[in-house]
Amino acid sequence: MKVLVSIVSLIAFLLVALPGPLYKFGILDLGTAFTGFKFGVFAGIAALVLLGIQVLFKRDTVRLSSALTAVVLSAIAIIIPLSMMNTAKSVPPIHDISTDLINPPEFVAIAPLRADAPNPAAYDGIETAEQQRDAYPELQTLTYTQPKSKLMEATEKAVNNLGWELVNNDASAGIIEATDTTTWFGFQDDVVIRVTDEGSERLVDIRSKSRVGGSDLGKNAERIRTFIEELEGVLGE
Repeated sequence: MKVLVSIVSLIAFLLVALPGPLYKFGILDLGTAFTGFKFGVFAGIAALVLLGIQVLFKRDTVRLSSALTAVVLSAIAIIIPLSMMNTAKSVPPIHDISTDLINPPEFVAIAPLRADAPNPAAYDGIETAEQQRDAYPELQTLTYTQPKSKLMEATEKAVNNLGWELVNNDASAGIIEATDTTTWFGFQDDVVIRVTDEGSERLVDIRSKSRVGGSDLGKNAERIRTFIEELEGVLGE
């Protein structure tokens, strides 16, 4: 029984831990990877049930270290997918977020890189804008008094500080484009930052869009918030 519990809990953990890297390196498609999550939850529950049976009926075979290991592996296999499901329910099923919902910054140099992506470079439209407005009302155009050149320099530095891949820096157009690749699944999400003059002020807009997936689990909004914090930090130096 002890061996069975250990094996099932390990399988549960691997069903959740491995799909990300396997998708990242092109071994699994996305649907299969997420199916692994589902079976990981089932296996994790099964491992805990088996452990309970072992504790009740074969207590003399229970070893604290192996039992704790089984509990930890099973808990990870259960909690991570359920947490993702809970997050998906708490955010709108969108993947294109912008601080300007009327005239979102457009991808230029990145557009050809998204040619084969399931999610096209074009903005998703009014339905997405309405859902974003309800879910993330705090994401709005930023206003600064610094010169455009300084804001462009600060934007590039913020992009580099965040570890994003800089794709385009067009000072004349006030456009900076970058790609952020997630660690676990290797999802590539694209970002475009636009700096424009508005009288004595400068307007900064950020747009972040996933290349794949219907819902981004709130990642693009989080990325924009992170960028804003980093930009403010760079400007404050």
